[in-house]
Amino acid sequence: MATDASAENAAPDDDKLDKSVLLTAGVVVLGAIMSILDITVVSVALETFQEEFDATSAEVAWTMTGYTLALATVIPLTGWASDRFGTKRLYLLAVTLFTIGSILCAVADSLPMLVGFRVVQGLGGGMLMPLGMTILTRAAGPHRVGRVMAIMGIPMLLGPIFGPILGGWLIEAASWHWIFLINLPIGIAAIIYASIVLPKDNVEPSETFDFVGMLLLSPGLALFLYGVSSIPEAGTVWDAEVLATGIAGLVLIGLFVPWALNQRNVHPLVDLRLFANKNMTVAIIAMALFAIAFFGASLLFPLYFQQVRDESALSAGALLAPQGIGAMLTMPIAGTIADRKGPGRVVMVGICLVTLGMGLFTQLDEGTSYAYILGALFVMGMGMGATMMPIMSAALATLTAHSTARGTTLLNITQQTAASIGTALFSVILTNSLNGKDQAALGAANIERLAGDPERLDTLAQMTGIPLQQLQAMSVDERLSAVAQGMGVTLDQFQALAADGLAQMADSFATVFIVGTALVACCLIPAFFLPRKAAEEPVDPAMMMGH
Repeated sequence: MATDASAENAAPDDDKLDKSVLLTAGVVVLGAIMSILDITVVSVALETFQEEFDATSAEVAWTMTGYTLALATVIPLTGWASDRFGTKRLYLLAVTLFTIGSILCAVADSLPMLVGFRVVQGLGGGMLMPLGMTILTRAAGPHRVGRVMAIMGIPMLLGPIFGPILGGWLIEAASWHWIFLINLPIGIAAIIYASIVLPKDNVEPSETFDFVGMLLLSPGLALFLYGVSSIPEAGTVWDAEVLATGIAGLVLIGLFVPWALNQRNVHPLVDLRLFANKNMTVAIIAMALFAIAFFGASLLFPLYFQQVRDESALSAGALLAPQGIGAMLTMPIAGTIADRKGPGRVVMVGICLVTLGMGLFTQLDEGTSYAYILGALFVMGMGMGATMMPIMSAALATLTAHSTARGTTLLNITQQTAASIGTALFSVILTNSLNGKDQAALGAANIERLAGDPERLDTLAQMTGIPLQQLQAMSVDERLSAVAQGMGVTLDQFQALAADGLAQMADSFATVFIVGTALVACCLIPAFFLPRKAAEEPVDPAMMMGH
């Protein structure tokens, strides 16, 4: 086990984040920025990949799915590996693997190659978050974990907001290759920085590796997440492929549970005995509910801006900035309060703010003022800054140095699984709501948007049968008139139908936000049981279970 003796022996009255902790936090944030930004940056490039590799949307979706499955496979191994080899060595390996994977992605000349290299990236990226949390928690000690988690939360909350902006700008200004090449200088800097700043590993003999657990949990998580991530494309949870992979994954995970709980001579891959710690259990339940709602809603905001308000991916990302600003304002305050007064009260306030902000989105329509939308995003951001990381700190502050690596692994598995479930859930609800609307009106709204975008006239030509060269020679009104004529209606009637389609589309988004608001409000129940005083001396869960 790798430890930092100075951090472990820090006195409770040593309350400030000293220079060594801040330098360590800088290392971790660099790695987190690479990992989290990469996910959101690549999401912007999916249409570009379709054109570049002449592929379908389902085929290019594997650039995201492959990365996610690699994460699911490697995260469970991280706790054991960090104890066995040391957090510094493993962190340097993770950054190196991620950086090499990024370079290989940039030079890929076919879609299968790109997907394969995304898997290499995911193997490195999957270790960065749990390792970073372990390193920070050990460096700061339990009495300062709220503040260092607030630092860790900056890339976690801002990545989904600024990733699309960065990705859109790089693709427009250079090429899609640069969304991967940008990781090269960051990766080199992170490797040099970590080599200098992180303390030397002091590894003690580790428990025997849990081969059976690996054969059950890693493929189980990968299969389950693959099934869940396939739901939006299938449109239903009852699809044969979704059911087969999802159930197979759940069976493997289910078999892992009794195996992990009944081990005496082998330390299980993921230590389920941590659930004997009440604060850990409550925090994981709260985080799972919050992650489902947060990551699900994160999918909706850019879609609303692009599909209903006809904003570009770049503009949609920029419009999300108030959310990040709100989070940046409250996150450091929330971290300090969580350390000094316990996370319970601050999380309750944060969840109330997120519920209020998301509740405002239930009133969306096609013409809702941007002042209203940006204000709601700002309120949500303030709530997020006071919620996610204090929940994580509530769990980590009660762990011993020995169980920290296993605890961060469990937290990251929960978060990754919940995020995938949230994305799939909200996608299906939105799709089903749109399927229940007037398809002619929705189609007219889509055609009107395509008619005004010179770069998407080929799609309009395919939909309407009007030759592309003819469409290119027309003005927007002439294109719409030609479409209306083909439908046997006047231009005014077509535009009225398109306006109705936009209204129905906006109504579908508002409906999904009702579900999101209810899910966030449910987080108040487990949050009520979070600690309301400063962290006490951590207790080893193995001792609590009589091991």
